[in-house]
Amino acid sequence: MDAAKRNQVMRLMTYGLYIVTARDDRHVAGGTITWLSQSSFKPPLVMAGIQRRSSLHRTIEAARAFAVHIVGRSQKALAMSFFRPPRVEGDTLNGMRFRAGATGAPVLQDVSAWFECRVVDEMRHGDHTIFVAEVVAAGVQGEEEPLTLREAGFSYGG
Repeated sequence: MDAAKRNQVMRLMTYGLYIVTARDDRHVAGGTITWLSQSSFKPPLVMAGIQRRSSLHRTIEAARAFAVHIVGRSQKALAMSFFRPPRVEGDTLNGMRFRAGATGAPVLQDVSAWFECRVVDEMRHGDHTIFVAEVVAAGVQGEEEPLTLREAGFSYGG
């Protein structure tokens, strides 16, 4: 396979930008991800690809739950702030106010929409784990269009 052509094709795939948060007995974690998709209507399931070496992965694995936050087009700086390690100060995570959700996962206060999930299965291949999770809570806090990876000025090359 021609690696350059593969990378060119992979860069044409569309990706959203999402902030995922989780909390276990000892840690609060958060990160910006792009590999997320709904995978079932009944029950409502999503699948999220999480980098296996990340603190977010370790926390989701322990908690068996996480929250997904939809990042609005005007919130590129917010998405960027979760590309670095999580920093908890009082009721803020990387500078964003949060509250504990139904699963215990941190739910960010100033995002367009969010949902919480409980992990029901996982698949480990390559350098990511695909967590399959049932949506158990959701909320809409605004009407802003979601930010995509391309709009943020990034791309993946495979």
